[in-house]
Formats: sequence, C-alpha cells, structure tokens
Amino acid sequence: MKKGLVLEGGAMRGLWTAGVTDVMMEHDVWPDGLIGVSAGAAFGCNYKSRQVGRAIRYNTRFARDKRYSGLWSLVTSGDYFNANFGYHVVPYEYDLFDTKAFEENPMQFIVVCTDVLTGQAVYHDMQHVSYEELEWLRASASMPLVSKVVEVEGHKLLDGGVSDSIPLSYFESIGYDRNVVILTQPLGYRKAPSKLMPLMRLSLRKYPQFVKAMSERYLMYNKQLEYVTQAEAEGRCLVIRPDEKIPIGHISHDAEQMRRVYEIGRQVGERYIEKIKEFYAH
Repeated sequence: MKKGLVLEGGAMRGLWTAGVTDVMMEHDVWPDGLIGVSAGAAFGCNYKSRQVGRAIRYNTRFARDKRYSGLWSLVTSGDYFNANFGYHVVPYEYDLFDTKAFEENPMQFIVVCTDVLTGQAVYHDMQHVSYEELEWLRASASMPLVSKVVEVEGHKLLDGGVSDSIPLSYFESIGYDRNVVILTQPLGYRKAPSKLMPLMRLSLRKYPQFVKAMSERYLMYNKQLEYVTQAEAEGRCLVIRPDEKIPIGHISHDAEQMRRVYEIGRQVGERYIEKIKEFYAH
C-alpha cells in the first residue's frame, strides 16, 4: 500500500490547506508521496522539507511588500507574484527553505504544470532543489493573465490547475492506492465557465491549445469532483474540504485575513487528524 496526499490549488486558499497540512506534520503523519497543483505545490513543498508554519510565515511577512507581489511587480516583471524575489530570494535569504531536509526525505513530490503548447498536464518529480527545480514550482502556480509563461527543461508552462486540478486519478495510476485529498472548495461546489475567457483568448492567442483547455476547465474540474466523490464512496480516498467558502480571494495583501484562513485550516486539520491516521493505517 502506498499512501498519497493530493493537494489541489486555489491561490491564497492554499493557506487553508497549509493549516491542515501543518497539523498533519505536527502529528507525525508522513505519506509516501505528495502531488500538488499550483498553490498546492508551492506551499506543499514545505511538507517534504518538514517546515511547519513556513507558508503562513512568509506570506504574512511579505503581504504588502512590493518586491513579493502586487501591481508594481506585474508591471515591472510581468508576474503579479515576483518570480525572482518569491522563488529565488526569499527561500535563500529571508525564510530559509530546508534544502537538506527536502532532499533527504524519501517522500515523492510531484508538481503539476500545464504545457501551453499542448494544453496537457506535465507531471514533474521534484526530489532536489536548484534554480531550475524551483522554476517548476513557479510554473505550477503561475496563473494565466497575471504571469508570464515559464520556460523550463524545454517546456513552456503555466498553472497546473488548467489541465489537472485534482490529480487523484494520475496519482492512483502510478501506484498510490490510499490517498488523502485536500480540496479548497466546500461540498456541493461546482465550477462555472470563466468570465475571463474573452481576455484569455486575446492575451494567450499564441497558445490555442492552452486557450481550449482554459475554456473547458470547468468541465474537467467538475468531472474530477465526480471521480473524487466516487473514490471516496469506494473507500479509496479520504476527502477533506472546508465547511464553507474560504473567506479569501485568489489574491490578498491582508496579513490578518491570511492568518484567519490558516487558522480555519488548522481547526479542520485537528478535527480530521485521527481520521487521517486511521485511514492511512488500513
């Protein structure tokens, strides 16, 4: 039996997920593998490096720092979340990423991105830390319209959630048969077509397959929700969802709002922790 952890994205809703996963680490719950999408990857890497509290710490510290995120970064660099500062300065100078712990932890860590040329998912197994490896993390969390296309290892990439928002099926296909799935939308949520598609078609017109994937994303996502529901009914996965809509948008510069969201996640984590231990034990 291989124990997996599946983390969907959701931009700043990922701080709710970080609250859940920090509780799991505090209770010494260590799956064999983790697959993360977008914020699920960008924050989930702290699980493999065993750094409780790191995601909420640096996000609140730099919430209003124009070097980290904001319109200034978008205008000057093309990325709302500054690529160099967020992924190549903060982890080495301000809130150290524990590279040694990450690389020594045998947990498999897979990052999901979307190839803009094909519109298909790319799954990257990240087991060490380097400039290029951190670019995979950045690519996974690079939201269309507010991020430049990330070029890494011959791929042109953006947000993994466009092609595989909840990668339970993929994780099962590579041998993970006992999975905890952490979603960032409450029970009953269904994704609607994006109202930004006219702007997407214009700004990403060089990548028609990616635009097509964006236009069909809501169909893919809702189908994946059905798959997760079926897997849960069959006992193949344990699903953890917020009780209600998480009170934060895709983007936030409010440190107190971030902390509230994180604490709500911790409360849910504490409520579920014994269920998680029991689920992984069988």
